[in-house]
Parts: sequence; structure tokens; C-alpha cells
Amino acid sequence: MDSIKINIKDTFGCITDTDIKSLDAAAADGLAKLHNGNGAGNDFLGWLDLPSRTPATLINEIEEVASTLRQNCEVVVAIGIGGSYLGAKAVIEALSDSFASYKNNNDTIVLFAGQNIGEDYLYELQSYLKDKKFGIIVISKSGTTTEPAIAFRLLKAQLETQVGKAEAAKRIVAITDAKRGALRQLATEEGYKTFVIDDNVGGRFSVLSPVGLLPIAVAGFDIKALMQGAVEMENSTKDHSADNITEVYAVTRNALYNAGKKIEILVNYNPKLHYFGEWWKQLYGESEGKDHKGIFPASVDNSTDLHSMGQWIQDGERTIFETVLSVENQAHEVVIPSDEANLDGLNYIAGKRVDEVNKMAELGTRIAHIDGGVPNLLITIPALKEKYLGQLIYFFEKACGISGYILDVNPFNQPGVEDYKRNMFALLAKPGYEKETEAIKSRIND
Repeated sequence: MDSIKINIKDTFGCITDTDIKSLDAAAADGLAKLHNGNGAGNDFLGWLDLPSRTPATLINEIEEVASTLRQNCEVVVAIGIGGSYLGAKAVIEALSDSFASYKNNNDTIVLFAGQNIGEDYLYELQSYLKDKKFGIIVISKSGTTTEPAIAFRLLKAQLETQVGKAEAAKRIVAITDAKRGALRQLATEEGYKTFVIDDNVGGRFSVLSPVGLLPIAVAGFDIKALMQGAVEMENSTKDHSADNITEVYAVTRNALYNAGKKIEILVNYNPKLHYFGEWWKQLYGESEGKDHKGIFPASVDNSTDLHSMGQWIQDGERTIFETVLSVENQAHEVVIPSDEANLDGLNYIAGKRVDEVNKMAELGTRIAHIDGGVPNLLITIPALKEKYLGQLIYFFEKACGISGYILDVNPFNQPGVEDYKRNMFALLAKPGYEKETEAIKSRIND
């Protein structure tokens, strides 16, 4: 299979083959818990076979709805937070022309809202949309999550004002619970087109469901190829073996954690992968950060961050390791020209592709960091294409489940996320939180 690959040889200055093998049984057990459905959080395993069980009819339906939105809208705003936006954002950014928003090519632009409570952000978004033909994809199981609910209330009202209630209903697609919740009720009353978020698929594992597939398709990308890559990775990682790269990654990072490496930095050398790092951080942070345990996930964009974070990584506290995403082939070719004056001293690389220079920066940095005591895992991606991104997404999802079980936490819940919500609701005097409001106000007034 033409596929992503993993290489862990540059971790062996910190850990040994014995350390890896000592976790083999735990990895096998974690994989078995996923496939047998008998581990913690087993009611949220719908993502595990999602690529292979998603029917072609659903993919075709998503593509048809996306085509309709593309035909009728200059801009489509995807409203969601956490996994309801990060996965789609990661794939769209990885596949898009970096300057597409500055080009007048009449293609539909996908923007995002509901991922923050930024007043200026929402004001500026609404101002931008005032003279645009726009549509909305609203993603929420309940319809009551604060950040996306605020954004949807604002943009729904604006769309209805600009085009009328009936036309607005044709331009709004809701991705929500099959039967329950405020958004399901509203969608039924207003006649919105809907797709279902399965009860057993958590937000951070939902990018290969309609949650991610519809915005990605609206942006003009091939979701069939994305799912094909995910199916390939699903099929190749079912069995426990030394060649199962999801187990290799899960075991290696846990061996490093046991050796005192508490921080994992996901490193890319392609600016299109910035938001992939953001998606990955949520996936691992929300899945493993429990019971006062877990590797802290961070990310950097190199070579940019070599001029900011590079010093700390090279010479700071030795509690880190790196997982490097390396893209083998670029979509375009740019050759560095020769210059007669050579004032910048770059004639020694004249005639070379920019990517060759970038690859040497990547290799040189990896060697320097390894020599400086930073273990490196290397994940090689053939190209930034839909199929390989599908492989990469499923790879990280499955490895996350295995890794969480090795760590002995429930990888599929997020109890800590609810704490800030309770405090926020109390501070805003939400009905039903009267006691909490009284308690928190007395606390801050002391």
C-alpha cells in the first residue's frame, strides 16, 4: 500500500528495544479493547470502523449537498467548536492554495465560526458577509453548546434578514443528533437539510463523518479519496503485529513518557499543516490528559518556529520529544535563481528547488535536536493529497485509542472540559445554576 510510514530509530538514544517490547502486551491489550469493545469509553467507538462502514450513498449525498451549496453560495460558514471544526479546518488548510482567499476565482470559500466567543471576530465576520451570498453548516449534537449556539443565532438571523426565512432554510444544513436536542428540533421545524452525528462518535473523532466531510466537500476536495485512505489504514491496522504502525507509535510515545519525556511536539515543515497540529493537539490532549497523567501535546511550524521555539527545543529542559511530519513530494516546483551580485550569498544553492533546501533544514534540525537529547519519531507522508490525509487522520485516531489504554485512562471522555462550563454558566446566571451563581459570586467578591 502506498502509505504514510513511521520510523522510530532516532528514539533509541533515550529508550531501548527492551523498553518498546515491555509495552507490547499493553499495546495488544489496547488494540483488543478497541476491537472487542470492552475497554473504558466503549460506547464511543463508532469511529473505529467508520471509514469502512460509511455507505457510498451517504458520501454521494454529502457531495450532492456540497455541490448545491457551492452553486448557491460564495461563502459557507461552518459553525462548530473542538472536533466539530478542527478536523475540517485541518484538511481544508492542508489541501488549499495558501492564497486562495486573495484570488478572485469564483470558488466557494469555507469560513469558520463558533470556535470562539470573540466579539470582534463575529462582528468582522458579519460585516464581511453583508454583501455575500452565504450559507451555513451548523454542527452540534445538542444545539446548546455556548460558542456555536451564539454564532448560529447571530448568523441565522443575518441570513434570514438578507434573503428571507424561506431561502435561508435552503442554505442552512444542520449536522446534529438523530432525534434529540434543540438543533434537531429547530431543523425539523424549519426544514433544514440534516446529517446525523452518531451517538457513538465523539467530536474529536468525527472528522471522517459528515461533521468533517461536508465542509471539506464544500471546499472542493475529494472526500471519496479521503475515505479511501482511511479505509486503507483501518484495514492495515486491525491485527496486533510489529508492523502495525498505530501500535508502534502508541508504544514508542508511552515508552518515552515512562522515560521522563512528558511533552510531545508535533513538528511540520510545511505551513499547510499548521491546523493539522491543532487538530492533533485536541485529539491527544482531550483523550489522554486525565487522572493527573498524560503527555502534553504541543506543536511547531518549522522552519518558522526554529527562530522562536528552536532555542528552547535545542537547549531547554530535556522533558520533550518530537514527532516530525515530513511531506515527501510537493505539488509545485520553485527553483532558486542565480544572482550576479550575490549580495545575499545564496548562489551556492542557485539551481536547487526550494523543497531541497527545506528538506536539508528538516534533516539538519532533526540531527541537531537528536544530538541535543530530543528523541525524534519520523512520520513520512507521500504528498498532501486527500488519500494520505485520510490515512494520517485514521492513524492518529487509532493510535490515540491504543495509547490511552496503555496509559490506563478512558481515551473517549472529557470530564475536565465541563468544569469551565459550570463556572461560566454560574457567572452568567444561567437558569438552573442559582446555587452555583451565589457560591461563585461570594467567592469572587471576597
